[in-house]
Amino acid sequence: MSAIFNFQSLLTVILLLICTCAYIRSLAPSLLDRNKTGLLGVFWKCTRTGLNLQKIME
Repeated sequence: MSAIFNFQSLLTVILLLICTCAYIRSLAPSLLDRNKTGLLGVFWKCTRTGLNLQKIME
């Protein structure tokens, strides 16, 4: 079954995307910060979400 149709797998994929984007930003901040609109803006939004979650967890 595809991850799109299984709710638990979909949540796992979204969480991995958020964590991966936050990790990539810690290595190369300018890579994700220059694309804030359009299709690549989704990665920027995932990065911001990941950084906010990280602040909450501290």
